[in-house]
Amino acid sequence: MNPFSRRRPRKPLSPASARNYALLNQLATPGLGSLLAGRLLAGLGQLAVAVLGFAMVLAWFVTVIIQFYSLISGNGNPRSVAWLGLAGFGVFALAWCWALVSTIGILREGRRNEAAELDAGRPPRMDSA
Repeated sequence: MNPFSRRRPRKPLSPASARNYALLNQLATPGLGSLLAGRLLAGLGQLAVAVLGFAMVLAWFVTVIIQFYSLISGNGNPRSVAWLGLAGFGVFALAWCWALVSTIGILREGRRNEAAELDAGRPPRMDSA
């Protein structure tokens, strides 16, 4: 039997796990919390956009350092590459804002699941994922 042939149903998010995923999404890496919360497409998209923004900022930084070393050696002709750094920060900010929208959905789902468990007469789960 192929282990990848059947998708297992996702466990409902508890408020504690939703909070942890939200913190991870906003404070660590945009998209990682979404992935862990089971939002595969949104999480991969957020992560890809964040990595692209980081790569652009890194390319800007390396270019600036190379230009400074060229100036020190006396044969530099510096050109402004500030647009690359600003664009990288903008792309990363876009990933963070997308993760913020996803985070709000994750927190709402956690609260909705808690309310459904209380309405069903079951005590809420206290796992901390």
